[in-house]
Amino acid sequence: MQITAAALCEMLQGSLEGNADSVVDSVAKIEEGHSRALSFLANPKYEEHIYSTESGIVLVSRDFKPSKAINATLIRVDDPYVAFTQILSEYIAQINNKEGIEEPSFIGENSTVGEGLYLGAFVYIGKNCKIGKNVKIYPNVVIGDNVEIGDNTVIYANVSIYLHCKVGADCIIHSGAVIGSDGFGFAPQPDGTYAKIPQTGNVIIEDNVEIGANTCLDRATMGSTIIRKGVKLDNLIQIAHNVEVGENTVIAGGTAIAGSTRLGKNIVVGGQVGIAGHINIADYTQIGAQSGIIGSIKEPKKAWMGSPVTEFKQHFKSQAVFRNLPELDKKVHDLQKEIEALREALNNKG
Repeated sequence: MQITAAALCEMLQGSLEGNADSVVDSVAKIEEGHSRALSFLANPKYEEHIYSTESGIVLVSRDFKPSKAINATLIRVDDPYVAFTQILSEYIAQINNKEGIEEPSFIGENSTVGEGLYLGAFVYIGKNCKIGKNVKIYPNVVIGDNVEIGDNTVIYANVSIYLHCKVGADCIIHSGAVIGSDGFGFAPQPDGTYAKIPQTGNVIIEDNVEIGANTCLDRATMGSTIIRKGVKLDNLIQIAHNVEVGENTVIAGGTAIAGSTRLGKNIVVGGQVGIAGHINIADYTQIGAQSGIIGSIKEPKKAWMGSPVTEFKQHFKSQAVFRNLPELDKKVHDLQKEIEALREALNNKG
């Protein structure tokens, strides 16, 4: 990416202060900038860096009032963080603007691909697949039979998508993710062994979903495991068979969700959370890191934390008591000694 301050200003509908011809070709933190880098200032605690930054252009808020001279060209916008995110999206789009089919690769019979396809080396696409327009599939991806992938989706290296799964448009699936592996279903037998329950369903991923590296989405036993539109999944997440994750829900890394659980929309789940199977989580719920959920959360718009979870404020009250347990234990021990002494004194008087 190479762009002038004037062009950036027009793109972001901002106002410019400084050299309109200043050119940037990369992005950088404001404290690590260089003459051809674009940076931004959104958090006031980083303001000191804007007076010494070497970045050529810095995005600032419209109401920013500098207290010293600034060498960089400034572009004033409504929200510097949002504007910088927009620029980063353009930057990444240019980097990832690949097309063409590399060899060796394989496309099975009756499979169709849209225009603008990039297919990296050693990609395998099975039979009867439908691949949309401008899809980018990086090397060593394996796509099973009867899979559908929507327009503008990016699938990074070493992803596996099992047969019959569906991926929507504008999705991103990062390296090592596995979509549609068997759910963890086994029937106990009289002799103590376990018989595998065939997993005959699939995984459906709707539009604008991002799936982190090495995250696993199990296929349903029957029916579908469903990831609704706008969901963002971090790295190393396990989602079991027949789970449904509601739209615009965000889940941090290390979380595991057991089978047939349903998460509502706009839920925020912290890292390393464990969620039991066959329960429901209400819309707009917030769950703190390392929490354990063993029953349904029915009331929406509440925050929870702990294992097992309690309401957020109650959890921290409990933690305050827990921290004082050693002192409370000593007080109880001292009281026991005083009671024994009083008993002994009363017995001696008798």
